[in-house]
Amino acid sequence: MVNVIARMEIKPHCMDAFLDVLLANAQIVRTENGCLRYDVCRDLEIKDGNDNFVTILETWESESALRAHQQTPHMQSYREKVRDLRLHTTVNVLRPAEKGIG
Repeated sequence: MVNVIARMEIKPHCMDAFLDVLLANAQIVRTENGCLRYDVCRDLEIKDGNDNFVTILETWESESALRAHQQTPHMQSYREKVRDLRLHTTVNVLRPAEKGIG
């Protein structure tokens, strides 16, 4: 199993446009083989007056399922559509903790 935490800061006044694209894409992602979770989240508490963050929590059956997801036409289209709406993105890919690994 592979978990992904993708956190994006959205440009001011672009949140609605960004969410239109992301939420439509999320519906497609959830139907992909190997997708166990794809949740789009907003911060519960606003820090420093900045409400321009979106976090995606993903769980995939395997690394190969995640790699396949990243290559789908709808993900390529999504990246093009939101390119000018985001300030930056951080992505953390995680595996379950097990003794004796790493």
